[in-house]
Amino acid sequence: MRRRSLVTFVAAAGLALSLAACGSSSDDAGASGDDTLKVGVSPIPHGEILQYVKDNLAAAEGLKLDIVEFNDYIQPNVALQEKQLDANYFQHIPYLEEEVAAKGYKFTALKPVHIEPLGIYSKTVKTLAEVPAGGVVAIPNDPSNSGRALNLLAKNGLITLKDGVGVKATEKDIATNPKNLKISLLEAAQLPRSLEDTAISVINGNYAIETGLKPATDSLALEDGVDNPYANLVVVRTGDENDPRIVKLEKLLHSAEVKKFIEDKYQGSVLAAF
Repeated sequence: MRRRSLVTFVAAAGLALSLAACGSSSDDAGASGDDTLKVGVSPIPHGEILQYVKDNLAAAEGLKLDIVEFNDYIQPNVALQEKQLDANYFQHIPYLEEEVAAKGYKFTALKPVHIEPLGIYSKTVKTLAEVPAGGVVAIPNDPSNSGRALNLLAKNGLITLKDGVGVKATEKDIATNPKNLKISLLEAAQLPRSLEDTAISVINGNYAIETGLKPATDSLALEDGVDNPYANLVVVRTGDENDPRIVKLEKLLHSAEVKKFIEDKYQGSVLAAF
């Protein structure tokens, strides 16, 4: 879930083309130029979940959705800030807090929708016990997810962390590293491709699924879903929380139908957070 890259440029260009196609008017009700709600998403699972809502539930609530996909974690917040979107659905609270602190966004997070458990994957070892001394371990390079990855490594006995560092852990907080593992920080979207060159890689659930990995069965270790602070949710500009379109979307995203869709489609690789 991330830094500037070719995919960032492609996502931004795609958004520009989408906006050009939609046009604009002086009496816009939203970013789409009418009463349609325009939502930026990561393709999987966010886009799939929202597409299910659009195809099966939205019409009955009188909600029209325009889904815009991004392949990075930077542009969806930029687009929301610039009012090119009405909402986005791709991030969790720790990441949002980083973005707000760094860029001053006036955003409000709504209710948790789902959790994508972070997992440890490998193409070179079959168990964590086989990770070799001096092995390269790739983790996400954004602070919220790098800390999350370090905690997962610690929970599985590969490193220990200093007491009390919690989710904000950095490499400097590694207390012991018995195998002298070499931590490599990469953009989250690049992590699945790192598997050829690492002993293990810690990969965000959405990027794992996009590249054909099945977190529930392919990971060597997986985060717990219970009390997980990394639930993904819809984010809007502060003040838009009571927009009737947003209220309808929130109702549908937290419906029994969406919970069943998540359970049936992802089989434990994505978990409902409500």
